[in-house]
Amino acid sequence: MTTCSRPACSGNLDEDGFCDTCGLAAPIAVTVAAAAEPATTGSGRASAPTVSTSTAWSTAPTAPATGVSRRTSSRSSTRGLLGAGLVEVPRVPYRDPRDAVLADPQVPEDKRYCSKCGVKVGRGRDGRPGRTEGFCAKCGHRYSFTPKLSGGDLVHGQYEVLGCLAHGGLGWIYLALDRAVADRWVVLKGLLDTGDTDAMAAAVAERQFLAEVEHPNIVKIHNFVQHRDESSDTATGYIVMEYVGGRSLKEMIKERRREIGPQECLPLAQAIAYALEVLPALGYLHSVGLLYCDFKPDNVIQTEEQLKLIDLGAVRRADDEVSAVYGTVGYQAPEIAERGPSVESDIYTVGRALAVMTFPFDFHAGHRERLPGPAEVPLLAEFDSFHRLLLRATATEPARRFGSAEEMREQLTGVLREVLAAGDGQPRPGPSTEFTPEQHSFGVSATVARAAPDPAAIIEALPLPRVDGADPAAAFLATVGAGDPKRALRELSDAPQSTVEVRLRLARTCLELDDLVAAGRELDLIGAEADARVAWHRGLIALAGGKIEAARAAFDAVYAAVPGELAPKLALAACAELAGDRAAADRHYRTVWRTDRSYLSAAFGLARVLYAGGDRAEAVDVLRSVPETSNHYLTAQLAAIRAQTAADTVAAMSEQDLVGAGVRLTGLELDAERRTQASRELLEAALAWVHTGRTGTGKVLDCDLTDTELRFGLERCYRTLARQAPTTTERIAFVDRANEIRPRTWV
Repeated sequence: MTTCSRPACSGNLDEDGFCDTCGLAAPIAVTVAAAAEPATTGSGRASAPTVSTSTAWSTAPTAPATGVSRRTSSRSSTRGLLGAGLVEVPRVPYRDPRDAVLADPQVPEDKRYCSKCGVKVGRGRDGRPGRTEGFCAKCGHRYSFTPKLSGGDLVHGQYEVLGCLAHGGLGWIYLALDRAVADRWVVLKGLLDTGDTDAMAAAVAERQFLAEVEHPNIVKIHNFVQHRDESSDTATGYIVMEYVGGRSLKEMIKERRREIGPQECLPLAQAIAYALEVLPALGYLHSVGLLYCDFKPDNVIQTEEQLKLIDLGAVRRADDEVSAVYGTVGYQAPEIAERGPSVESDIYTVGRALAVMTFPFDFHAGHRERLPGPAEVPLLAEFDSFHRLLLRATATEPARRFGSAEEMREQLTGVLREVLAAGDGQPRPGPSTEFTPEQHSFGVSATVARAAPDPAAIIEALPLPRVDGADPAAAFLATVGAGDPKRALRELSDAPQSTVEVRLRLARTCLELDDLVAAGRELDLIGAEADARVAWHRGLIALAGGKIEAARAAFDAVYAAVPGELAPKLALAACAELAGDRAAADRHYRTVWRTDRSYLSAAFGLARVLYAGGDRAEAVDVLRSVPETSNHYLTAQLAAIRAQTAADTVAAMSEQDLVGAGVRLTGLELDAERRTQASRELLEAALAWVHTGRTGTGKVLDCDLTDTELRFGLERCYRTLARQAPTTTERIAFVDRANEIRPRTWV
């Protein structure tokens, strides 16, 4: 067995060239990216060894929570740039098929296994090369690893063979020219071992239904033909499919490791972009009753700006309980042996492939059925939402995984928005199919030096889970009035039927009436503890009852179920702030605000947390980043000015702080009263700064930074406030203050 060549690693390389200790691929040259890299095969429910050729704000880690299941939602996908138009993926030039033909097509000895019992066959001994054809010494099954077609052969009187492109578990791949259809390049996929019954059955299954598969991200099957081998006088079946010239995702990873370093993987945003492109293809297969079964980086090729699933050898009907199951160790779901494949097991393979594409780990042995944690993988610590998405996609229990490819795609898109926003600091807002926008903004104030917002205000402001359109009572609920909970309660009592959505609305209505017991009782009647909507409402009830930690646990479960959503992160941030956990509050508020600037509660919350932690400058920056289109823009700008010049920060205040605050205040369109109040506060701060013994050459609201000038400015403010005062008492108080602050003069 070959030892790993990496320094400080004592592991050995397995049959596919991966180290059994560090889990990294051996530093070998990248092989040819042909039209297909066949799926690894196995018999029954077992998997066989893999055989293939080919200025941003930072986030801190958080502990993953146990996921809860979520109803499957649907959303039509649109074709466009890779990564939902959010990220630019490098183009892969189209490869001339003639350049991809292997000069000396052979199956390496370390790839030769008996297709029946799985033991090693055709291996060399005592310096002698192994046989390419023969019989298994253990079970007597015949094996053959030689190509059955040669350049110049004409298959089915139509397809002229040029040579071999690749080989894998289900057979050889040949390049051919279709003489009947405008000299079209095609790929012929034959069988590695024509005596293998399971392999032949898989090929027959492909012929029956795969020609009907039509999707832009799935390789097109043109035909299924027979060709008689003159030497053995036997007929061999060949699948005829389109040629896809490009590079597989596995080859891209190998190339990066060769050029940059042995632990390199694909950039996170790029890997997510690939997954977003193939998930609709898997969803299409599921919609027509098919399961892919063997998704992995080997089986996806990029050419130009398009991705293709290139190997349909393991595809089977969802209701097929007889045929052999094919998959790859390290990607295949653990329940396959007992339960067989499913939509959820396909989701599992996508989650595992995403992990393999984004960080190095021993996915085929040490972490064969589990993922490493944030302590082992810095990427997972940096992007907690991505970690949680992987955890849900690869949950041991299938019911805990995403229920559909579209549901996973929706959440993965949200994760991508967060990743990109963290990278360049530019917000990436997007619509949510799970939650409404914020109902209101909580904790909005022109000052950040205040306590956390009241729980009732948080509950009233947080987004709401959207009503499931498939619920039988969805149309009725649209007619139930909002704003009067007593009336709503009466209307809900007359609901035509008691559905999940009706009980959720009843729970929320009882919560509005401050009847927490009744609200909890409605949720108990649903009996869906694993549903994210129920968990969300339990979090609201706990928050209303002052049980902050219970609320955090409930919202954390929602976060685990829908990791791409911002609503649960906003709820977690508010709970963390109430609990005095500034680090967690900062992390979640920061993620929400950085990603979507429509969540005003997150901006003010983050500013409060930063200010309380002594980071006045960043608190000011956050408040200043509130867009002018927001209805809280002026409030945020006044809060930024006050945070920059507050009395408790005089020691840290600079002349630039004061002058800059004056310039910003002058540029705000404020009513007379608010402008005068803000001017008074700023001039008082400037006067306190001067009284510390410092001097400056700048001006604040047209006042020099001197005791006399600032006092005159304050006198004018107080006299203006006196004229604006609604009562005589207040007017007199302001006049007295004006006289007090006025500097002594001879006039």
